[in-house]
Amino acid sequence: MRTLILGGDGFCGWASALRLSRKGHDVYIVDNLSRRKIDRILKTKSLTPIKSINQRIYTWNKINKKKIKFYNIDISKDFKGLDYLIKKIKPDTIVHFAEQRSAPYSMKSIESRNYTITNNLITNNNVLYSIAKNNKKIHLIHLGTMGVYGYDFSKYLIPEGYYKAKLFIKSNVINTKILHPASPGSIYHLTKAQDELLFQFYQNMYGLKITDLHQGVVWGTNTNETLLHKDLCNRYDYDGDYGTVLNRFIMQAALKFPLTIHGSGNQVRPFININNTADCILLASENKKRFNKVNIFNQLTETHRLINLAKKISSISNCKIQHLKNPRIENENNTLIAKPMGLIELGLKPIYLSKDFLIKEIEFVKKYLKRADKKKILAKSKWKIN
Repeated sequence: MRTLILGGDGFCGWASALRLSRKGHDVYIVDNLSRRKIDRILKTKSLTPIKSINQRIYTWNKINKKKIKFYNIDISKDFKGLDYLIKKIKPDTIVHFAEQRSAPYSMKSIESRNYTITNNLITNNNVLYSIAKNNKKIHLIHLGTMGVYGYDFSKYLIPEGYYKAKLFIKSNVINTKILHPASPGSIYHLTKAQDELLFQFYQNMYGLKITDLHQGVVWGTNTNETLLHKDLCNRYDYDGDYGTVLNRFIMQAALKFPLTIHGSGNQVRPFININNTADCILLASENKKRFNKVNIFNQLTETHRLINLAKKISSISNCKIQHLKNPRIENENNTLIAKPMGLIELGLKPIYLSKDFLIKEIEFVKKYLKRADKKKILAKSKWKIN
């Protein structure tokens, strides 16, 4: 199977590219290395040392039977380059990670807000248009977010993308199925909600095969594949803009830096291990389900209150918990009930957070603490506009 991975140099993209390659896919990575450029803009870097994309692929191709090829294309600006590549490679599947993925960064300034909107939406439209133009049978797998639902919609189990609904027009009732009402909490989440409408439009108009994976907060660093050689190591973000909450707690514990909780800590969030992220991409790519609508799967394995996570890590590391003013505009006492029902049916075997996993991650992070910049740990991007 020929698989084109857009954004394959990033945190989730790199892990997924190696997983698919190891499972026998012919993998082609497209990336404009924008995530590395943002590191330079923010004057920060991955806690783990990550090699150049060329060195990464060179190392992988020495180890693995199936080889990976790389193309440096900015698909938000170079439609012709993307279109030519799709025409040339003739992929069976396109996996789309190529969007600005940080909620805090998307709220940092008017420039970062506009960048997130233009990059994410134009990129998505370019990909969809090229598929409709070249081969409508290409399966598009998109990495979305649980955040499109909002984190406080109801006390009931969140459905996977759709609600059965009754629309009342005077005395008439229409029975239908609608997308879950969007309630984005950042510009980043807003673009993911708009992606849903783009998918619905292109599926209705052109019959495209689309799977949208609504992912939770990712934790962990390496996968079975990235551990095969030091040059394959995955990135580890800990800074206030790109570091995910659990990985930030783990890094802070390793550094004996207070575990920073924004607000009450009663916020409930969905979580998934990076190995399960790669598993889900593989399962989705091999899913032969009929596509009479956009397939939506909730890509998480468990939910946790942030204060409970902090307490668990504090008990392991003897690290203090520090409550800071919340830079976000959000309900700090939300409810969230969600399960990966569809992905379980496809064969997902969830990796659950445990004390052993946390100890293992803390010990791994300790190897790289000399690379940590304490000044970059605290979150500085604010949701309020002065």
